[in-house]
Amino acid sequence: MRLNELTIKQAQEKLIAGEITSVDLTRDCLLAIKEANGKLNACLTVCEKEAMAEAKQADERRAKGESPSTNSGQAAPLLGIPYLAKDNILTKGVRTTASSKILENYIAPYDATIISKLRAAGAVLLGKTNLDEFAHGASTENSAFGPTRNPWDLARVPGGSSGGSAAAVAADLCLFALGTDTGGSIRCPAGFCGVTGLKPTYGLGSRYGLVAMTSSTDVPGPIAKTVLDAALVEQAIAGPDDFDSTAVVREMPDYEGELKENLFGLKIGLPEEFFTSGTDKGVSDLIDQAIAKLKELGAEFVKVSLPHTKYGVPVYYIITPSEVSSNLARHDGIRFGYSAKDGNHDITSVYTKSRGQGFGPEAKRRIMLGTYALSAGYFDAYYLQAQKVRTKIKDELDGVLAEVDCLLTPTSPHPAFKIGEKAADPLQMYLEDIFVTSPSLAGLPAISIPAGFAAPADGGAGLLPVGLQLIGPRFGENIILRVGHQFQLATDFHLKKPSL
Repeated sequence: MRLNELTIKQAQEKLIAGEITSVDLTRDCLLAIKEANGKLNACLTVCEKEAMAEAKQADERRAKGESPSTNSGQAAPLLGIPYLAKDNILTKGVRTTASSKILENYIAPYDATIISKLRAAGAVLLGKTNLDEFAHGASTENSAFGPTRNPWDLARVPGGSSGGSAAAVAADLCLFALGTDTGGSIRCPAGFCGVTGLKPTYGLGSRYGLVAMTSSTDVPGPIAKTVLDAALVEQAIAGPDDFDSTAVVREMPDYEGELKENLFGLKIGLPEEFFTSGTDKGVSDLIDQAIAKLKELGAEFVKVSLPHTKYGVPVYYIITPSEVSSNLARHDGIRFGYSAKDGNHDITSVYTKSRGQGFGPEAKRRIMLGTYALSAGYFDAYYLQAQKVRTKIKDELDGVLAEVDCLLTPTSPHPAFKIGEKAADPLQMYLEDIFVTSPSLAGLPAISIPAGFAAPADGGAGLLPVGLQLIGPRFGENIILRVGHQFQLATDFHLKKPSL
């Protein structure tokens, strides 16, 4: 086994034992990126010199006996661990493009809070990953720098918008990656790529330093090889922040310690609206098998109803474009990024040409939809009404989760689709978020874990990963992490690797 194939936990044990160094780990990850990124297009920027320097510093810290403790008293789990970050997360001195031409050469002057925390923990930044432009998409086809390909089938999408991060973790280009989730952007790619992706509760961690998309639902989170690894990363990046008033001050649980608890007495809800006729049979069969396995592990299942979740996608695609149109107003050719140079210095011309040339088709579509929804005469009919329905969805989920410990659903109604298959139909692409938008609108934690492999309904050769989604109560990450971890102890789907 090459070192880049290790999990965080495995690497941590070897580092503590002195069997390997962070320099060894980082070198193997950088080699894997060189070998595979030409096929995947998962990484947009690789920080080879900087990463090797950080790895050397991590080894020096360890040699000096510096091993900050976690709650469980072990050596800091991320000291010397190489990772990749989605390219809409600011990294000081390293290019941050949000996969848009308008930010193609933008160098951030400061780190996002979660990057600062990982630097303090001694994690090693390898580079930045591809995404749908400004995180607008469900396939990572909307990048100005070309689509990312799914390592399980290079003709298929990895999901979006954190597709570069999920593909990189699945292909062992790093030990973990950071993504952001606004309406499924961590969970969908995790499901399509056969890895673990955690969307934390809104407010559990800081959004400071994220390139803003939908400020009321954006959250950063880990994409990892196991639930245990995701718990270790989330423990490191969560917590309050003076720079983000939405980051809640609260006592952090010991996620790793609670993973060991069994599932006896745990009650899991099955929302009838999420088990629809539109789900592929292969996906439905695997979810049924996962339910049976969790029953063997002691969990109890009850049927529940969430009738307002059917409005999740339309509500999300009113609120999101509205906030997008506001957040992207700063990218005007003067304050940030690309500025059209055509000899015409008229302010209106600079705005229109810079934005017209700098933004891709999906970003323009969302700006126009959002501007329309917020305009005079339509605000009350669209945006305000959508916020009222959002409150209904939140109250409904909170009510059901007061009766059960968590909910179980498919992550997506089907495995990964082919590149270009839905690119010409924005509505079909938006419907990819059908199972994942409601937890985002309600601000709840949710995780996607591998549930097995199914044949694609389009008749393609080979089997593709299928994701299972667990939705927890507000700040109930410990519950869904525990369920996911116990499931992974009893199955081996997360251990399967694609063959590039």
